[in-house]
Amino acid sequence: MAQYMILIYEDEAQYATATPEVLGEVMQAHTDFAAQVEERGAKLLGGEALQPTGTATSLRGGSEVTDGPFVETKEALGGYYLVEAPDLDAALAVARMTPARFGGVEVRPVITFD
Repeated sequence: MAQYMILIYEDEAQYATATPEVLGEVMQAHTDFAAQVEERGAKLLGGEALQPTGTATSLRGGSEVTDGPFVETKEALGGYYLVEAPDLDAALAVARMTPARFGGVEVRPVITFD
């Protein structure tokens, strides 16, 4: 089976202004998601939420260090899941149910080096 990263891109401003109820709904959606991955023929290998982009430090050219994200964008990488699936279709089935209330997801195959 192959591994796929499901990258979650969302509008951070929505989380900054979200009510406790909305944040609770988001957390429950992720809990429900994790419980349902195997129903799509895949295995959840891991996943984490990321701190806001304001905490990021970017490196370019090996020596240039800047605070914050490298590019300005409405949606930022906010978290990820690593799944193992038999093929891209199964990974996409998992991605379709990935919670991304304020954005969307991207699916990327992981390269296996021999």
